[in-house]
Amino acid sequence: MRIRIIAIGTKMPDWVEAGYAEYAKRLPRDLVVEMVELPLAVRGKNTDIQKAMEKEGEAIQAAIGKNEKIIVLDVKGKAWSTEQLAENLAAWKMSGDNFCLLIGGPDGLSPAILQMASIKWSLSPLTLPHPLVRILLIEQLYRACSILQNHPYHK
Repeated sequence: MRIRIIAIGTKMPDWVEAGYAEYAKRLPRDLVVEMVELPLAVRGKNTDIQKAMEKEGEAIQAAIGKNEKIIVLDVKGKAWSTEQLAENLAAWKMSGDNFCLLIGGPDGLSPAILQMASIKWSLSPLTLPHPLVRILLIEQLYRACSILQNHPYHK
């Protein structure tokens, strides 16, 4: 199974790269996770935020692979426990599909991208910094895998 994380934002701080890499290397071989970084639309004092989000949405749409199931990370999405994530991950593996998880920019995802999603998932009702979301997401994928493999990490 392959999961691609498509995220708005490039040039993450070293601590983000290191944190992400630490959990990514722990994933089992049967789960391939790829990070795809897309540039943030230019924002300035007089920027039309909707236009910036639309531009980011167009870039995301171009990066989504054919036949990938789309899961957006959105504060208004459904919250899952780690155990529920593990159940979902097991079902995703059984489906034979590939998935893409979408992380928006500072203003979120465009309405067009939100409409494309088959699943809307909220990591937390808190507003989280997008670099931290990357680490949290990959750690939770690893934790879900550890549950499925009866590995003691989750305890």
